[in-house]
Amino acid sequence: MTDPILITVDDGLARLTLNRPERLNAFNADLAGAWEVATREVTARDDVGAILVDAAGPAFCAGGDVLDMATSMGSGAEIEQLAHTINAGIRVLITSSTPVVAAAHGTTAGGGLGILLATDYAVVGRSSRIGSLYANIGLTPDLSVTAHLARAVGERRALQLVLSDRLLTADEAHGWGLVAEVVDDGRVGARAEEVARSWLDGATTAYGEAKRLIRSQPWRSLDDQLADEARTIGTAFDTADAQARIQGFAQASARKQRQQEDA
Repeated sequence: MTDPILITVDDGLARLTLNRPERLNAFNADLAGAWEVATREVTARDDVGAILVDAAGPAFCAGGDVLDMATSMGSGAEIEQLAHTINAGIRVLITSSTPVVAAAHGTTAGGGLGILLATDYAVVGRSSRIGSLYANIGLTPDLSVTAHLARAVGERRALQLVLSDRLLTADEAHGWGLVAEVVDDGRVGARAEEVARSWLDGATTAYGEAKRLIRSQPWRSLDDQLADEARTIGTAFDTADAQARIQGFAQASARKQRQQEDA
């Protein structure tokens, strides 16, 4: 049996590859369970500083496996449990202090949109298409779509997407702020890895904590958020990485000032 998710870790970068290409990486029970396990595993590892989510085959993720729903699931309770399982993995990614980039080639639809929104930076191909499409089969949005879509694109645009069968072009998704970059189709994976490597080559811990602060804000009070910011920057200041970077910045500034004075 083929693993529904492939996991690799290379020099600080964890790659999670959705691996049901014959079903456009649509979620069934096997993929849902593997997703929860994989996200928990990579976010718990001390040797992982960035995560890349991509997919095998012609599409990123078509959401839930409708054929599997029609033939294997006999009740809404089963669908609800499937959503809870996938949500557990989404929650792990969102609340972690590890930045996540998506390489979303081809089509992203339904619950796949929720997976995309669970990442922090999305790269898509020029021929990519992104939409909701839940209502086409009489279902409602899940997998964090209603939690995150309006925050990403605004309430009116979120409503336009979930109340129609519209598929955004890559350029439209970029213009709406749903994705960060549009590249040639053959460059999606490589560009996403470049983004992840830039986090690893930079102030990795600071990037991760910045992601955590932004992601956690919606469910906290202003006082709690400000207190966490203060604690986090204080902790960061005491790290060897920050001390080296601060000293480097100060030395460079001093050199620039001397050059201006000598000019």
